[in-house]
Amino acid sequence: MTRAAPCDWQELIQLTEGQPFVVERVRLAAKDIAIEGAFAPPQLAQLAADDQVFVAAFLKSHGSIKEMEQVFGVSYPTVKARLNRIAGRLDFVETSPAAPRGEVLERLANGEISAEEAIAELESRQ
Repeated sequence: MTRAAPCDWQELIQLTEGQPFVVERVRLAAKDIAIEGAFAPPQLAQLAADDQVFVAAFLKSHGSIKEMEQVFGVSYPTVKARLNRIAGRLDFVETSPAAPRGEVLERLANGEISAEEAIAELESRQ
């Protein structure tokens, strides 16, 4: 079954009813270029439309749960529960950078880690 392309992400989310989907064609309008393949949409775009609105409001409020309580007319625990539910649907990028090679070798020299641990740490960054 083929349908006309939705006009925006929210229409697409409603159309797919929250089911996973793959984007198969991307068009760069400014350059009149189309790319075909199988592209997973960004994680935030895969959230339900109301969750996307909630995340956007949270960012706009600079993470103020108190402001979110006022905007949505809900309690602190309700805001926290919804944030936790949304966070549970997202994969997070590792934010603690790997230690520099010299630091790993220094910790090895000081006896803070074993040779096996140093090797594992150094190999994990490749």
